[in-house]
Amino acid sequence: MTRRRVDLPDLLLGLFLLLVATIALVATRKLAHGTAADMGPGYMPRAIAVVLAGFGLFFAGRGLLRPHVGIATVMLRPLLAIAAAVAAFALLAERAGLAVAALATILLAGLATKESRLWESLGFGVVLAGAAVLLFVQVLKLPIPVWPPGLFE
Repeated sequence: MTRRRVDLPDLLLGLFLLLVATIALVATRKLAHGTAADMGPGYMPRAIAVVLAGFGLFFAGRGLLRPHVGIATVMLRPLLAIAAAVAAFALLAERAGLAVAALATILLAGLATKESRLWESLGFGVVLAGAAVLLFVQVLKLPIPVWPPGLFE
């Protein structure tokens, strides 16, 4: 009789996601739910927590049902590029405007892979920055600066 080993990384990820979902559900328990048509302040946090719990159950179940195959080596380039992209957006969104922040984010994220080409990333970044400005500033009317303050004044 062979004993099946669990996939510990998947199991731990699933349990972590379940823990985060549980914390979110407990933290928002006193907020009004509302409905999809009339959302209360607790509607979206709870909806996201339920989706997160679903992912947690999936990964925990997968971790228990399949044998461990080993953890792939961590590649530093994608990890640093994506972290830099997120940090750049956080730092640039208010100071340099949404258009510049979105473009910088795409260019930095493109560094995560060797297959990325500068001109393709630049073109995609311009299109995505334009779409972000249209959606968040024009359609949703969010008070986000589009350009660095004083650039077009």
